[in-house]
Amino acid sequence: MLEIIVLPLLTMVTCKETRAAIIALHKNGFTGKDIVATKIAPKSTIYRFIKNFKERGSILVKKVSGRPRKNSKRQDRLLKRIQLRDRSATNAELAQEWQQAGVSASARTVRRRLLEDGLVSRRAAKKPLLSKKNIRDRLIFCRKYSEWTAEDWGKVIFSDEAPFRLFGASGKRLVRRRKGERYHQSCVMPTVKHPDTIHVWGCFSSKGVGSLTILPKNTAMNKEWYQNTLQQQLLPTTQQQFGEEQCIFQHDGAPCHKAKVITKWLGDQIVELLGFLKQPDLCERICGICDQRSKPELF
Repeated sequence: MLEIIVLPLLTMVTCKETRAAIIALHKNGFTGKDIVATKIAPKSTIYRFIKNFKERGSILVKKVSGRPRKNSKRQDRLLKRIQLRDRSATNAELAQEWQQAGVSASARTVRRRLLEDGLVSRRAAKKPLLSKKNIRDRLIFCRKYSEWTAEDWGKVIFSDEAPFRLFGASGKRLVRRRKGERYHQSCVMPTVKHPDTIHVWGCFSSKGVGSLTILPKNTAMNKEWYQNTLQQQLLPTTQQQFGEEQCIFQHDGAPCHKAKVITKWLGDQIVELLGFLKQPDLCERICGICDQRSKPELF
């Protein structure tokens, strides 16, 4: 008489292992009723496994073909080339262009094919536009100072100014909300068309930071304000940090920085200048971080 092994429900195994165990019992002479008594799987599942084994002679599950693909691998590669030519094209636009090449597919199909190739839709990163002159100037700057050591850069005092909004945030704010709370008072960011703004000038070097100059509300930096700022803030800072030691001053290519009166004033003060770049530099990155962390009450 065959011995029936009853397995507790807590020892239920995976589908693949269950199928193998059922077929093994069937081969050893157990009837379907005997196997059902082991409670290894539901009755219908046990009889289905045995029937499939008798028909195919294997415990492997027949692969279901599913809906056939509407396009070939070659057509998939064509779609990829079309997308790489224009990264900003939408799925609908790609589907239309793909259709012109003889492939009838929906925008959803296009999206799935691109996902298979690892082409995921993401927000484009923002980067300053560089003209040929910008690129040339940057190469000249890098080659000129490529041999500088940390000690050389330690003699440079960097400066810049940045605007700060007194109302609202200049960037984005993330909030956690439930469905239907998009316009709840605690989930919105109030805005105004022309928020009050203040401009702040600052400088720093490897020896420390200098004092901040805060311009009057809604006042932009011009050559008069800039000369006054250099006189009141830059000179005392260089004296405090470097004493009689020679230092190098850096500022960007803003119009007020290149004014003739500023150039003459710096020459009269015997201030050595570091070449400047027109595009955002390290100082502006630091100002951006400060803008994100600052609160209007501080000003």
